Amino acid sequence: MDSFTLHTQTWHARLNALFERQRQHQYTVARTTARERKAKLRALHAALIRNRKAIRDAMWADFRKSPMETDVTEIAATTGEIRHALRHLSSWMAPRRVGVRLPLIGSTAWIHYEPKGVCLIVAPWNYPFNLSLIPLVSAVAAGNCAILKPSEHAPNSARVIKAIVGECFAEEEAAVIEGDVEVAQALLELPFDHIFFTGSPAVGKIVMAAAAKRLASVTLELGGKSPVVVDESADVDRAASRIAWMKGMNAGQICIAPDYVLAHESVHEALVERLEHYFKRYYGATPEARQQSPDYPRLIHDRHFSFIKGLLDDAVQRGATVRFGGRAVAEERYIEPTVLTRVPDGAAIWDAEIFGPLLPIRPYQTLPEAIGYINAHPKPLALYVFSQKRDHWQHVLNETRSGGACINECGLQFINPNLPFGGQNHSGIGRYHGEWGFQEFSHARAVARQHSPWPTTNLFLPPYRSAFVKQAVNALIRWL
Repeated sequence: MDSFTLHTQTWHARLNALFERQRQHQYTVARTTARERKAKLRALHAALIRNRKAIRDAMWADFRKSPMETDVTEIAATTGEIRHALRHLSSWMAPRRVGVRLPLIGSTAWIHYEPKGVCLIVAPWNYPFNLSLIPLVSAVAAGNCAILKPSEHAPNSARVIKAIVGECFAEEEAAVIEGDVEVAQALLELPFDHIFFTGSPAVGKIVMAAAAKRLASVTLELGGKSPVVVDESADVDRAASRIAWMKGMNAGQICIAPDYVLAHESVHEALVERLEHYFKRYYGATPEARQQSPDYPRLIHDRHFSFIKGLLDDAVQRGATVRFGGRAVAEERYIEPTVLTRVPDGAAIWDAEIFGPLLPIRPYQTLPEAIGYINAHPKPLALYVFSQKRDHWQHVLNETRSGGACINECGLQFINPNLPFGGQNHSGIGRYHGEWGFQEFSHARAVARQHSPWPTTNLFLPPYRSAFVKQAVNALIRWL
């Protein structure tokens, strides 16, 4: 037996042993009270604050991401989710009484939320802390055990995540497993009760297929081409400021980033000009200043740089116009924010999720034309509409489908813990954040109790020859 095979068998055995420990421990965790679960969440909150510098340093090492952007999008987003859970967890856990129909009078019914058991959380690289620890908050709030697999493409962040989780939880309750795709595949072979995956639709299909073998439930947080509609009534300056902000954030490596813009022909040029203004304002007036900006991150790895650069080159070769940006430096994995117009229909940028700082803009003449273009593609994770006309944005909402939507702003649908976050079909399955996350990691167990000494069910016991029973059944069908 060679050393590679021996090493593989060793970590397979470790994964199996860890999973078995959690499987044995799950009912102990399930019995925890709201107070005990809150104590764990407070410990995680304190660990995030305590490790703020380590998180900032890890994100700079992985992305060259601004400490302030890290604070807002990674730390504050997660601590805010924890505080929301602390405020509401007792009510989420409480049994919920439900009514009973007249034929069932004398009985009572309620919903009992119980944990699903042992859960796997597979996190992506683009927001390594946010997109691994917020699902963990939901899993812990619901009383589950969990194994968390952060992405190997953000290794510095993965190490800090492992240290933070290790500070707060015993391994038999929550543990972090580092590793590459081979480790992820080995984890998917284990009989988890629930799998929470954030990533691409292509990998999401693999995760769902693995879960199907064991009939495990899944939450798939995917992505897609999130459109922006800017109509003729829009405040163009506001639209440009928000689109540029969200497209530049994390260098566009965000699942809810605007993927492309559909701008009414009457505001198309003004929007392009204001986008240029805001990209310069946010990151620097010259190409050199933007490249040196401490607020603009880098792409995650060479392969992703090549992919984004390939989309840009393909569009330009087909005749697209670079109205702003376009500079790329392979050694730094740097591509500056880039606005493209006149992009031909055959360009690859219209089909692939960009997941980078390229922004193609397409003019339209009528709102049905814009809606038709959106509906010709798979359902996106996010949809943005900039319009001062209620009937316009309402029409877009009514005639399109997306995981979430935002009007005259970008990203609000993600950061409000009272809203469910998730996609549809190609952009995902399931919801989380706040109570929606608690429910996603819980089983809503239906419980009914008969406490009447003369239950109505006596009326429907065989034999069924009684005329009274027949009339009772007829009444049940028609009126009760």
